[in-house]
Amino acid sequence: MNLKKNGGTNMKIPKITKYCVPMLAFAMLAGPLQNGAQAGPTIEFGDADQGLLKIDYKTQFQLSSRDKGSGPDNEDTTNTMGFRRNRLAFIGAWGDMYGIYVQTDYFEQSALGTLGENSPSFGPGDDNFSLIDAQVRIKFNEMARIRLGKFKANHTRENLEDCYAPLSLDRSRFLQEPYVISRDTGISLWGNLISDKVQYKLDILEGKPANTDDLESNFRYSGRIHVALLDPESGYGYKGTYLGKKKVLTIGAGFQHEPEVVYLDAVNNSQGVTTGGTGAEDYNAYTVDLFTELPVVGIGTFTLSGAYMDFDFGDRPSDLDHDSNASGQTGERDGYYVKAGYMLPGLPLQFFGRMENWTFAELNGVQDHELDWLGVGFNYFIDGQANKLTLEYSDVEFDERDTTGKDFSTIVAQYQFLF
Repeated sequence: MNLKKNGGTNMKIPKITKYCVPMLAFAMLAGPLQNGAQAGPTIEFGDADQGLLKIDYKTQFQLSSRDKGSGPDNEDTTNTMGFRRNRLAFIGAWGDMYGIYVQTDYFEQSALGTLGENSPSFGPGDDNFSLIDAQVRIKFNEMARIRLGKFKANHTRENLEDCYAPLSLDRSRFLQEPYVISRDTGISLWGNLISDKVQYKLDILEGKPANTDDLESNFRYSGRIHVALLDPESGYGYKGTYLGKKKVLTIGAGFQHEPEVVYLDAVNNSQGVTTGGTGAEDYNAYTVDLFTELPVVGIGTFTLSGAYMDFDFGDRPSDLDHDSNASGQTGERDGYYVKAGYMLPGLPLQFFGRMENWTFAELNGVQDHELDWLGVGFNYFIDGQANKLTLEYSDVEFDERDTTGKDFSTIVAQYQFLF
C-alpha cells in the first residue's frame, strides 16, 4: 500500500487521545475487579421442557475523533460518541429440529461516516429502531439445515463473521452488497460435510427490491463453500478471532448473481427513479478468502485473514446517469483486505493491523477511483468477547485525482458488553 500518494503521511492525531486514554486505563484497572458479563436469561417451557427462549443484550459504545469535518472550513477535529450497535436478541428452540432468531437494533446517526461527515440534524426520525434479523431455523441433520426469513447473505466471509467477535474494530465498510447492504430476505440451505471439514450454503434472496423501476424483477442467487484444513468452523457464521482456543486454517469462496438489475444507459426522473434505457445488465459478485489462527504455547496466538472481492455490473458505463446503488461506495468495485493479529500469552491483550485497497467504478465523480484504508489497534479482553475494550487508529487516502475527498485519520475507542 502506498501510505501517501501526495508525499508524506498525514500524522495529525485527532484530539480524542486525551479522552480515550483515561477511559481505557480506568477500564483496564477496573475490569479484573468486576464479576464479568453474565449470560442472558433462559426460559424453559413445554410439557417436557423441550422449548427454550434466551434473551441477549449486546452493545458497542464508541468515542470517536477525526482530524477534519468541523469548523468554518471543515478542517477542525470532529469529536463524537454514541452506539455503534445496540441490540436485543431473542433465540428460541423447540426440540432439536426447530428454532427462531429475532434481533432488533437501535441505530443512531453518527456525525462521522465511512468516507465523510454527516450533516448535523436534530429532528425526529434521526434515530431508528429496526428489526435486523427474523429467522425460522429448521435442522434436518448436520448436512441439511434451512433458514427462512431475514439473515446475512452467504457471500463474503467477513460479513458472516460475528460483529461481536472481530479481529479489528469492525468489518470492512466496503464489502456491502448492492441494494441490501448486509442482510437480505430469503431462504438458505446449508450444512456440513466430511466430518465438518466442508461447509456449503445456497441462498435464494430478494436482492434488488421488486417494482423499484421498469426493469424485470428477479431473485438473487447466492452461494458459499469453505474447506477447513484444521479445526472445523461448523457454525452458520464465523469469528474474526478464536482467542487461541482453536487451530484454524480455512479456505473459502462465494458468489452472487442477479439478472438484469441496471440498464446499460438510463435516466433518473425528477423523483430519482431510474426509467428508460436499453441493454439491461446482470449483477455478479464473487470472493475468495483465507483465515488462519495458530496458538503457540508460551509464545502467543497469531491470526491472519485476507479476502479478494469483485462486485460487477457488466458493461454499464459508470459516467452515465444511472441507479445510484450501482455506483459509488457500494456499487461496482473490486478490492481486498489483509488483517493480522497477535495475542500475548497469559495476558488478555491482542494487537491487530488491517490494510484495504479498493477500486471503484465511480466515487466522488472520479472513474476508476482507487482508495487505501489502513488501521492498527488493540483489543483488551476483560471477560473474553463479552466484556472488552478496543482502540483503533485508521487512515483513509483517496485517489489523487479526487478533488472532493480529503485524506483523513480517525481514532475510535470502543467498549463492548454482552449480557
